[in-house]
Amino acid sequence: MAALIEIAGLTKRFGSFTAVDDVSFRLDKGEVLGFLGPNGAGKTTTMRMLAGFVMPTAGSAAIAGHDVIAEPVAARKHLGFLPEGAPTYPEMTVLGFLRFVARVRGYAGAALRRRVAEATALTQLESVRLQTIETLSKGFKRRVGLAQALLHDPSVLVLDEPTDGLDPNQKHEVRTLIRRMAPEKAIVISTHLLEEVDAVCTRAIIIAGGRVVADDTPAGLAARDPERRLEEVFRAITIPSSLRKAA
Repeated sequence: MAALIEIAGLTKRFGSFTAVDDVSFRLDKGEVLGFLGPNGAGKTTTMRMLAGFVMPTAGSAAIAGHDVIAEPVAARKHLGFLPEGAPTYPEMTVLGFLRFVARVRGYAGAALRRRVAEATALTQLESVRLQTIETLSKGFKRRVGLAQALLHDPSVLVLDEPTDGLDPNQKHEVRTLIRRMAPEKAIVISTHLLEEVDAVCTRAIIIAGGRVVADDTPAGLAARDPERRLEEVFRAITIPSSLRKAA
């Protein structure tokens, strides 16, 4: 049985700069992957290539057995993508935007109303559903982005900083939702929050300089040096050895 996510030798160059360098991994149903790295490590570029929004220079990515370049429509039917910044239409109401997304996804009538209601409830947006998106707080805007990613109940979720801008209670709610969905999906979470990896992830990949430098369980990463907190292990891995003494 094919993995829900398969990435092989994924590479992206911008002129002479290599943003992502030969990244490979696969993810099966029930796995939640924390995709970690410092700013500029290549996390967002990798996720955009996986989502089919950026063309790779080399390598391949597939979702539910569908190549994201050769079969983009089939791949995206199985994908829920929360990009960095969660772009929306700010002049639309929350309800209007989610109905629009549902129509784009091919829903109509009772099925559309059901999918929108379920996504709104899952992300706890009922209280602001009639407000225009531009009037919402950063946290609520992020939840609108999450709702559109969940709306069609995809088998794969790719979430770029899903709790960015949320208060502690909202972060807890989103993490609880991710844990509840995890058994039926493959989920990739790009984050710089080590607490998020501890809270929801079954696996962690650390990327630095565009390359995978660690792939383990959160406990396995911490066990590399039992005297350190996971945050310190992350820092030691991602800071180049030549700079560690100065840091």
